Amino acid sequence: METTEKAPAKLNLFLDTPYNHADGLQEWNMVMTSVDLADYVKIETKPGKRAISVHTDTGFLPNDSRNLAYQAAKLLQHEFHVQAGAKIRIKKNIPVAAGMGGGSSDAAAVLRGLNNLWNLGVSKKQLAELGLQIDSDVPYCVYSQTAYVYGKGERIQLLRQLPAMYFVIAKPKLSVSTPKILRQIDHKSLDHLEIEGILDAIKQNDFTKICANVGNVLEPVTGQMHPQILQLKDRILRYGAEAAQMSGTGPTVFGICRKESRAQHLVNSLKGFCPEVYLVRPVN
Repeated sequence: METTEKAPAKLNLFLDTPYNHADGLQEWNMVMTSVDLADYVKIETKPGKRAISVHTDTGFLPNDSRNLAYQAAKLLQHEFHVQAGAKIRIKKNIPVAAGMGGGSSDAAAVLRGLNNLWNLGVSKKQLAELGLQIDSDVPYCVYSQTAYVYGKGERIQLLRQLPAMYFVIAKPKLSVSTPKILRQIDHKSLDHLEIEGILDAIKQNDFTKICANVGNVLEPVTGQMHPQILQLKDRILRYGAEAAQMSGTGPTVFGICRKESRAQHLVNSLKGFCPEVYLVRPVN
């Protein structure tokens, strides 16, 4: 038996972290959306063989227990005492270590796919709760639609779809370690943001208001370590985006445009400056 799952990239329209929990995990306050740049995860399973293998079409990712997709299969196998294994093949389109949740989305795709192949009958809510054991972005990626995400990442409140808009995603030629960035955080010194503005803007389907209320408190933290991220953001705004910001812990920066023609102009302007540029839309 086999299935193929789409694993969309995510962008943080809003990100704040008010404090650390006693166990060291972050408390999150985020609005995320998924876009039509996606990995494709093909999963095959055979009863009786409990081996799990992961193969990707890139040399940058581990194929063993360090891979989040591998961890997702192992977790379901263990939790539900499944006497079957899985062969997982990932076609990567989402940039690696880019702050776009590629690994988490792949893991969520494995959770969804094996839930069906193994007839586990687990709800999305339960899959999301299990996914938190893998990474804080996995619960959101189980749903992969615009949502308010809070708690340690496991509390998901789905929001209405975004108004028509285009994202221009630019990944500079550097990789950022999320754990390293999170270790730099002094929650008291962060310039915390109010999430109500963007939640109201999405509820009202107001493009201009959404652009006015995007924010990421980690942008100055990563930007201090890698100033080219802030330079890239300035360039995106100068070239005509209505809003721009870093996604996740970086280094990816995205611009928001109302019109496709402006978004295409932005892509053309960035191509000589940035090695990886994508024009995408929100997943609806």
